[in-house]
Amino acid sequence: MALNAQVEALLAMFAQMPPVDFAAISARALREINDQRPMQMGPPPAVAILEDLALDLAGRTIPARLYVPEGSGENPPLVIYYHGGGWVIGTLDTHDGTCRALARASGAAVLSIGYRLAPEHPFPAPFDDCYDALVWARDHAADLGVDGTRIAVAGDSAGGNLAAAVAIRARDEGGPALRHQLLIYPVTDADFSLPSYAANGGGQYFLSTAAMRWFWDQYVGTEADGHIHGATVLRTEHLSGLPSATVITAQYDPLRDEGVAYAERLAAAGVPVEAEEAPGMIHGFFSMFAFVPDAVAYIDRAGARLKAALA
Repeated sequence: MALNAQVEALLAMFAQMPPVDFAAISARALREINDQRPMQMGPPPAVAILEDLALDLAGRTIPARLYVPEGSGENPPLVIYYHGGGWVIGTLDTHDGTCRALARASGAAVLSIGYRLAPEHPFPAPFDDCYDALVWARDHAADLGVDGTRIAVAGDSAGGNLAAAVAIRARDEGGPALRHQLLIYPVTDADFSLPSYAANGGGQYFLSTAAMRWFWDQYVGTEADGHIHGATVLRTEHLSGLPSATVITAQYDPLRDEGVAYAERLAAAGVPVEAEEAPGMIHGFFSMFAFVPDAVAYIDRAGARLKAALA
């Protein structure tokens, strides 16, 4: 399918911005650029409750933000959300609209996690933050006003990687019992030889192969090779016993093939999976709904799957 017309217009706007040289840029400089990129038009989707929190974890405190939609009732289920941004950029604010929209679509409370970022805090620090935040949320469900027996994890891109890794760790360590995992164009292997990198990674579709290589190096280090438990989730030996999954990929995304491969491996392991490739879409489209209204249908379907799994 041809590139979505709304996406095409957004890419034309991005093309007016100075290109990023990933051979020379620093994490700090990239964060400044990312924070200036507009992702919201008009008022954000309304929620009944929005509360900024500080999660006291072992040896550190990280920020989080709780969203409770209208009509959620008493003790709604909880979705733990991990934002994207290559483990280097992204904040609670950059994904505020996404979390609001997902709360409204699912009817669940959403807890967005401000995990520590690489390269200042490389792997496994972000992963540890995300898992420990899940355990914290389960243990403090009464304080949050949610049902600690009905929890799902969700995330986009690097956040999708973290959500998948957290689900595996919860299974392996006897952690919180998860009802579902929503993985939105997740990083599952960072295999830059895949055809989707060759076809879509030239920089014409927002995310480039050069950017992904840079992000991966910031997260796991330049010497990392082979399977990294907690990072290269696609290479996890056993995937059985994991919670049901929704895996969303995009046609013009370098990460498409590894997301598809992970959905296929989950299904082969007996995990109930709903996999959907968004035709005409690019990496990041799910959070670009203010500029790409066609993305709203994917948010609504993802929310419906969360609602069913958390019922």
